[in-house]
Amino acid sequence: QVQVVESGGGLVQAGGSLRLSCAASGGTFSSLTMGWFRQAPGKDREFVAAIHRNGVSTYYADSVKGRFTISRDNAKNTLYLQMSSLKPEDTAVYYCAARWRGGWSTNLNEWDSWGQGTQVTVSS
Repeated sequence: QVQVVESGGGLVQAGGSLRLSCAASGGTFSSLTMGWFRQAPGKDREFVAAIHRNGVSTYYADSVKGRFTISRDNAKNTLYLQMSSLKPEDTAVYYCAARWRGGWSTNLNEWDSWGQGTQVTVSS
C-alpha cells in the first residue's frame, strides 16, 4: 500500500507563490500516476493536476492552467506542485493522490491512496 504525505502549505498573499511536496513510500513510485486535488470550505474535493508515471504527460484543471505546474522526481519518490499567481479562490486543503492502475482521472473514486492534506491560504 502506497502512503503519501503532503507538505509545503501555508499563508501567502494574492499573486504570490508556493510549492507543495508529496513524499511517497511503500510502493514503486515510478509506476504510479500521481495527482493533486483540493477542497475548499463547503465545497467538494476537485481535481487540480495529474502527471503520468513517465513524468512527461501532465493534465490540469482549467482553473489552474498556466499558473500551476505539476512535476515529479522518481529518484526521490516525490511529487511537486508549483503554484504561482495565487488567488484567494485557490484557498483550500490540497491533497496528494496516487493511482497504480490506469491513467489520470478527475474521479476521486479511481485514486487508490490519499494523503492527509496541507492547507493553502491565499489572502487578498
